[in-house]
Amino acid sequence: MPTGEMNTDFEVRSLDTICNNASTIDAPWYYNIKYLFIGVIFGIILVKTEVISWFRIQEMFRLQSFHMYGVIGSAVVVGMAGVWLIKKFKLKTFAGEPVDFSKKKFNRGQVYGGLLFGFGWALTGACPGPMFALVGDGFAVFLVVILAAVTGTWVYGLLRNKLPH
Repeated sequence: MPTGEMNTDFEVRSLDTICNNASTIDAPWYYNIKYLFIGVIFGIILVKTEVISWFRIQEMFRLQSFHMYGVIGSAVVVGMAGVWLIKKFKLKTFAGEPVDFSKKKFNRGQVYGGLLFGFGWALTGACPGPMFALVGDGFAVFLVVILAAVTGTWVYGLLRNKLPH
């Protein structure tokens, strides 16, 4: 391939070029157990607050209840406070690495993706986080939804260069 020409079939880049805060630490597999523990606790919280409830999600989309809007609004406020604290006190990751926030360029594909995400959320009654909590709560049928989400991600990877920018 001539110099400067981009391979349109697959784009190979290192994690460092994709995101500026990719970890540079090569840790053993068991180093990530703490994230599994945090994920399990988060899943329990999702179940107990009824955020994974199909009924609660449908109430939100039908504008019949404030419950989910309150939860989402609270998450936005907590996220904003967290980012502010990380920037103000220059907090580091668990591994001691600095956290870098980089500007993201807006494009139309984000609007299309957001709409597709919202339609999928309304149809299945779950976004990606609660899908795993639903399986953990005994709703094995959501394994089909997870399979569909993984398939959709794979198809997106194949079609990414052909989609609107």
